Amino acid sequence: MSAKPFSIAIDGPAGAGKSTMAKALAKQLDAMYLDTGAMYRAFGLHMLRRDAVNNPAAVAKCVEDVDIAVRFIDGAQHLFLGDEDVTRAIREPEVSMAASTVSAVPEVRERMVALQRKIAEGQNVVMDGRDIGTKVLPNATLKIYLTASAEERARRRCNELAEKGMPEPYEQVLQDMIRRDYQDTHRAASPLQPAEDSVHVDSSHLTIDETVALMKELALKAISSAADR
Repeated sequence: MSAKPFSIAIDGPAGAGKSTMAKALAKQLDAMYLDTGAMYRAFGLHMLRRDAVNNPAAVAKCVEDVDIAVRFIDGAQHLFLGDEDVTRAIREPEVSMAASTVSAVPEVRERMVALQRKIAEGQNVVMDGRDIGTKVLPNATLKIYLTASAEERARRRCNELAEKGMPEPYEQVLQDMIRRDYQDTHRAASPLQPAEDSVHVDSSHLTIDETVALMKELALKAISSAADR
């Protein structure tokens, strides 16, 4: 491994398995993992509680003062709003939609990008989200665009919610997924799109282990290549 810190940027649509895959990849590469989407979810939850998700002016004002912190407890990432651990609360479906809505406000993305860059500075890091390769880590050692069909992503999300004791009907989850995709790809501020130099990985027909193995192979090649430059 290179002595120079490496960064792996993983972008992709909601439900593609970015967090699961990135977390596993970071462990195998002995790197820090940062789930940036959770940061937007935390702020989305903050605005939901103020009934102001659809008020861009209020959203822009609140993002300057909101206290969002990422802490690692027993190796796991936890999100805090002030002193409250909201790691579980931010996984509710309505919070997911709120995160997509507030992230369309330019001031929100500016604040979050600055926080994410600060956390990643000088570390070996695997970071996932929706504009990591294009905005947060434009000089990443490797950029991966991880995707899967909307139907497969909805199926996975249904299973995830059921395992957490928060079951949702498949058709509802699929419709939410399609709406979220449209919202993310059509927003004015940093719309979801692959970085030009990203490697596309479609996990529709791959298991988690197979996807992580493929991503690890790509990462090791990129890290080795960067070390030789």
